[in-house]
Amino acid sequence: MKKLMILTAALAFFSSYAQNQKENKAVKQNTTSKNETKMSKKILIIVSNANAIGPNNRRTGTFLPEVAHPYAEFEKANYQIDFASLTGDTPYLDALSLANDPANLAFLTGKGWETMQKAVKLSTVDVTNYDAVFVPGGLAPMVDMPENELLKKVIKETYERNAVVGAVCHGPVSLLNVKLSNGTYLVKGKNITSFTDEEERGYAIADVPFLLETALTKQGAKFHAAANWSAHSIADGNLVTGQNPASAKGVAEKMIVILESKK
Repeated sequence: MKKLMILTAALAFFSSYAQNQKENKAVKQNTTSKNETKMSKKILIIVSNANAIGPNNRRTGTFLPEVAHPYAEFEKANYQIDFASLTGDTPYLDALSLANDPANLAFLTGKGWETMQKAVKLSTVDVTNYDAVFVPGGLAPMVDMPENELLKKVIKETYERNAVVGAVCHGPVSLLNVKLSNGTYLVKGKNITSFTDEEERGYAIADVPFLLETALTKQGAKFHAAANWSAHSIADGNLVTGQNPASAKGVAEKMIVILESKK
């Protein structure tokens, strides 16, 4: 009888111990999962809603590789990627002829383009929830981004809270006319690049309302140009810019380096 009581007590002890270990493991896994979720970076891609530019109504939109290549890099980094547009209407894509590129094709057939089509109106987004904003180019941003007050406010506040601001090709038009709290232009004294005046003269000089390199330089930017159409991106603090479509991947890579350094 005594042995039976001892055996029963031992079984109860080990059963309780096993249950506690199971519960502790579950709590640990849940905590780890929450921490991983908490650590996941959030990227807001802000796109234009324009689909035509210039006196001849040249068809345009967001240039496919300038959104698809960064999207691929952010996706590989396991970041949350959301889209916003200025009006909330479905944005347009340009350069669909480049769909045979693997990253472009993956964007078009995967979640990228599907998500971009559902881009929410920028005014409805709490941008403070994001670790970075990114503005891809194409000629479209030259239409609706030079003077958009909300966009300028978003860029200013994102930059001043030390989140990352990235833009490529014509996307850096989003930086134009952004004034910081001290009254100076955001680009003043910053090392940046964008689609160059020389590149524009061979591409869309008859369609654009102004030359972006010239406009950024007038506001005090330290502009850096590489060879036409070559991959060229620059990081200056938490500001990252790229020159042209070939530079889009490099912009995303530099943004990721900055974001990972903030962990």
